[in-house]
Amino acid sequence: MAKDPRPFSSKLEVPEALTFDDVLLRPKESRVEPDDADTATRVSTNVELNVPVLSAAMDTVTEAELAIEMARLGGIGVLHRNMTVEETAEQVERVKRADELVIRDVVTASPGQTVREVDEMMGREGVSGAPVVDEDGTVLGIISGTDIRPYLEVSDRDEVRDAMTSEVITAPEGVTAREALELMYEHKIERVPIVDEDERLVGLVTMQGILARREYDAAARDEEGALRVGVAVGPFEADRAQAADEADADVLFIDCAHAHNRNVVDSARTIKEEVDADVVVGNVGTREAAEAVVDFADGVKVGIGPGSICTTRVVTGAGMPQITAVSEVADVAGPEGVPVIADGGIRYSGDAIKAVAAGADAVMLGSYFAGTKEAPGRVITMNGKRYKQYRGMGSVGAMQSGGGDRYLKEEQEDEEFVPEGVEAATPYKGPLESELHQLVGGMQSGMGYVGAATIPEFKQRSEFVRVSSAGQTEGHPHDVVITDEAPNYKPNE
Repeated sequence: MAKDPRPFSSKLEVPEALTFDDVLLRPKESRVEPDDADTATRVSTNVELNVPVLSAAMDTVTEAELAIEMARLGGIGVLHRNMTVEETAEQVERVKRADELVIRDVVTASPGQTVREVDEMMGREGVSGAPVVDEDGTVLGIISGTDIRPYLEVSDRDEVRDAMTSEVITAPEGVTAREALELMYEHKIERVPIVDEDERLVGLVTMQGILARREYDAAARDEEGALRVGVAVGPFEADRAQAADEADADVLFIDCAHAHNRNVVDSARTIKEEVDADVVVGNVGTREAAEAVVDFADGVKVGIGPGSICTTRVVTGAGMPQITAVSEVADVAGPEGVPVIADGGIRYSGDAIKAVAAGADAVMLGSYFAGTKEAPGRVITMNGKRYKQYRGMGSVGAMQSGGGDRYLKEEQEDEEFVPEGVEAATPYKGPLESELHQLVGGMQSGMGYVGAATIPEFKQRSEFVRVSSAGQTEGHPHDVVITDEAPNYKPNE
């Protein structure tokens, strides 16, 4: 081993690095009301969100159900990769189909089926009506529950052609939501078949679907109106990247615990060249790491060991406190350059807005959402209270499920794993919507204290002050016994 030419004492001249509890935002004169603060931002070159929040790519946090809800509420969910490539594509397609205006996979009936057969089919498929088509797909009529129940005019053994409504109102491809809704109101119907020039069925628009889209007016949608979704891809998983891209994923996240590895960088660059989706590279934690990827990446994800479920820093001795890490990466990315995502270490909404003040464009959270109803972790009961399973992707269980290469480790026997995370339980929190509302509301309040109406303005105006240990204690409720918990503050956190 070559001798280090530096004297030993020079190694003790180390720089200081800060994390969330070490700083506070300096309040400034303001005319900005929190509710008026605009949290719109970019998470990658081509993907904008109304809410600067992502759910983590963890197998007890983000699958299709939570990703759908995240996108509806203005953020974006990142699907984990502890599943097969085929399952990844299916999960992406589920998100993309969730709020589609035109339903392409339409449940149809044929004129020769019996009323009973169609009634049972609609019950099985969970629909209240179906277009009736011939063998060529030409629309002949439409049949609904009101046509066949309680079989007053037709027998359940009669054919559908005798029970269906023959005068069908259809719409051409390219119909807008407003046009379809006006058509439904005019003719007092709840669904409109979409047909091509030859009157063949190509899809279906329902009033329920249109009203659902209206309910989520801040949703994150692509150019076609489908919900946006991200997908975690292993640093060397070209097959998963290709499958997710073909399924129309919006952003691929190179999912690696230490992306400042030349093999990872080279592989990420190759993946970027082969897909249409944006590619975010992570995780990094230093200026030098950011410099290695900003020339090709559509976004950079920051976080070496800050997560509540992560043991990287104590197991490996390596890491970077998150405020300093975000600041260093943001300095390289530039204020109008590659978006920066702060991943991990966020316990409160105040931490999230501090991350933005340090230079992040958005934040990614795992434990914050792990206990929600939409998260895939199973619900368990301990001492009369409900919890959800939550585990780090560096835990033994997650590695056994295929996530070991995230930590650049080959698949091994169980006892040979060197984990960098633990398995735990987090309190059950109920619907995601409530948790996200509290998080974003707190971030907006932080913007109000600084006097910034937008995320770019906030990043420009915000300043930090250092906080002593006494100041940290002062910042939390103290010298009292909390009798009623607030929805955005838990005394045991």
